[in-house]
Amino acid sequence: MNVYCGSPIDRGLNRSTTYRGLCGSPIYRAIRHLTLAQIVERTRLLLLCLLLICTGSAFALPQDAAVPGGIAIVSLGEGKNAPKAWYQGRQVMVLQDASRWQAVIGIPLSVTPGRQTLRVQPQAGADRNVIFTVQAKQYEEQHLSVPPRMVNPSPEDQQRIARDLKLGADAYRSFKPADTIATRFILPVEGRYSSPFGLRRFFNGEPRNPHSGIDLAAPTGTPIRAPAAGRVIATGDLYYNGNTVFLDHGQGLVTMYCHMDSIAVKTGQLIETGQTLGTVGATGRVTGPHLHWSVSLNDARVDPLLFLAPETIAQLTQ
Repeated sequence: MNVYCGSPIDRGLNRSTTYRGLCGSPIYRAIRHLTLAQIVERTRLLLLCLLLICTGSAFALPQDAAVPGGIAIVSLGEGKNAPKAWYQGRQVMVLQDASRWQAVIGIPLSVTPGRQTLRVQPQAGADRNVIFTVQAKQYEEQHLSVPPRMVNPSPEDQQRIARDLKLGADAYRSFKPADTIATRFILPVEGRYSSPFGLRRFFNGEPRNPHSGIDLAAPTGTPIRAPAAGRVIATGDLYYNGNTVFLDHGQGLVTMYCHMDSIAVKTGQLIETGQTLGTVGATGRVTGPHLHWSVSLNDARVDPLLFLAPETIAQLTQ
């Protein structure tokens, strides 16, 4: 039912002096053809936008930390249209901060510190190179004991691992254009910060790949929520990662959630900030129930803390 002057809803409300003053006002003219459900939905969206503007959380760039496993924020100058940029053969995120375009570059843990080259393609004119510098960073070691099969898998397990690696590689290489991206996250789970990013890991005394995310320890069944809006691009029960979900947030920003007890979403599903993805578990290669949370930019795993507000980091690491 439409809300308009003279309608049944209007006749009921018209006993109010305040309401009578609205008929003929700009607000009335803007909503007169909307249903009550549409008015409620638009009001909800307006309040959400006002909240985000007041907090600035959804639009804040991630922390600039040009180290292996970090993020480099490189200014690309002003312009009406967004330029494109590539680093190590991967297209990188470009966002507008005030009037300037900024490249938001994920730096792989394997990068040798020193001068790096970003190739920039403006909307008009020739490509150009922009140089930025990556500083050295030393990560600590971590030694863990797990079942032998999780260190030296059987030939059958290796075939499954190869399929898992392809699924992950395809997800991390996703690059979907998007004008608006939330680069300031909420925590995906309320838990204890049990393992930081970048640890050089040894399983049963044998060296393995560095820790490519952070671990948040929580009881089995604890809800896991999306830190930002996105689309589910893959799910599965993986050999090392257990029950896993990949979210695509746009422009090469992909997040992964591992060791889940249950998965509550499906591939292709659009997800809102705070929506439940599943629950914490202890599936895959683990020593106890926790969420392993990875963040990837331009196919480079980076420290998820760089996407959190300073006050959130302080609470998490205290």
